[in-house]
Amino acid sequence: MDHKLLLKDIRNKKFEKMYFLHGEEAYFIDLITDAIIDHALEEHERDFNQTILYGKDTELLSLISELKSYPMMSDRRLVVLKEAQDFKNMDGLEQYAEDPSANTIFVICHKYKAFDARKKVLKSFAKNGAIFKSDKVREYQLADWILTYVKSTGYGINSKASMLLAEFLGTDLGRIVKELEKLAILLPVGTTIDETHIELNIGISKDYNVFEFVNAISSRNTEKAFKIIQYFEYNPKAVDLTVIIANLFKFFSQIMRIHFLPNKSREAVAQSIGVHPFVAGELLQAKNQYDPRKIAAAIELLHRFDLKSKGVGNSSMTQGELLKELTYQILH
Repeated sequence: MDHKLLLKDIRNKKFEKMYFLHGEEAYFIDLITDAIIDHALEEHERDFNQTILYGKDTELLSLISELKSYPMMSDRRLVVLKEAQDFKNMDGLEQYAEDPSANTIFVICHKYKAFDARKKVLKSFAKNGAIFKSDKVREYQLADWILTYVKSTGYGINSKASMLLAEFLGTDLGRIVKELEKLAILLPVGTTIDETHIELNIGISKDYNVFEFVNAISSRNTEKAFKIIQYFEYNPKAVDLTVIIANLFKFFSQIMRIHFLPNKSREAVAQSIGVHPFVAGELLQAKNQYDPRKIAAAIELLHRFDLKSKGVGNSSMTQGELLKELTYQILH
């Protein structure tokens, strides 16, 4: 079930008897759970009718007792089992799930991994409640997800700002949303967020970052690449060498694949290697700078310098010195 449909019903006070929320992405699970907590009961009803338990500290019998209790001065009770991945007796809930209380909304929050779909207990929950599987947003979908989320809050965001957030914050949606919420406090509704807003308010440099460094390598812009390296040397907390190497490896692997694709249109490349069309366009330009032989040599260099960054065959060179040498060898 789509999380937007679930949220719409919850906000309209159309509740299921049970919700089994599970999967790798904690953000959607928290979003749905918070909506149920906000809408299931009125403020004055919560003291006697809302129970929040945690899997590690909860026994099956005490949980069943809570689920079967009658509401006090309210039409319903709400029982939420958080951190359910640590609950030791999930199978023991099968009998309750076959005949759940009509007066209780039961929410299970099973985070960071999907629950085994073959289990009978999940099938019982599906029969009498709602199942939501919270999948991770894939890396190539992240920039579009950020764009959609920002639009839903009444703001805009340009492609570069979206890519910067995706590059530096990764696929942790909760962290991305928190940073965007900070921006929403500072910027008037309707603002189109750009890379300058990101730099001034989140602390990600719009000119000196891994994203721009890889762009410098892709266009063989030696001057720009070494300016960024100098910034990294003066700001050692800005990025780790292993992160730079990983991003360069990803870049060279992608343009190697593009060289051997039969259809090199931007749309076909985006679909084939799983990137945003904006990125596909940049990669298509970059492949003209590196033929397959140069790419293979660059990947071999990255492997060698990755080992050096971890102390193998290197006892004295700093991360900055290693990056300078790696960059010089790739570009020359």
